Amino acid sequence: MPETAREPTEMPSALRLEKFLPYRLSVLSNTVSRALAEAYADRYGLSINEWRVMAILGRFPGSSAAEVADRAAMDKVAVSRAVSRLLAAGRIQRRTAAEDRRRSVLVLSSAGQRIHRRLTPVLLDYEDALVAALSRTERAQLDRILTRLTDEAAAIGPPRLE
Repeated sequence: MPETAREPTEMPSALRLEKFLPYRLSVLSNTVSRALAEAYADRYGLSINEWRVMAILGRFPGSSAAEVADRAAMDKVAVSRAVSRLLAAGRIQRRTAAEDRRRSVLVLSSAGQRIHRRLTPVLLDYEDALVAALSRTERAQLDRILTRLTDEAAAIGPPRLE
């Protein structure tokens, strides 16, 4: 009998995707990102990557595009595209860094600051609703675990394929 798309494949040492931590984290991230994107995509026409750039510049004004990519763990090409669209829309500005005239930095424009101020409380309320399913102790544990796993992932780097 042929296997249907809904039947899991059982193989010795098979990757059980539904239990694989990187997959589960990705599904959670995508689910939350899509839900949040509904708040800003319809109202402001922002993509997920554009909002991430704006959020980082709201917290770290004067960051370079490379610094934004590092902070968000985003692909530099995706950041570059988001920056281009935000510049064209007048939501961010590119300036020359005062300490190094060869370096350009990004800041939110006044229009970008207005959007950032309006969205931040809505997104924080969503986060509160999401973590309300956890006790205060579980939230603190989750924070510690995520920090530890992020640090460990950076330390061990990619797996080696042989």
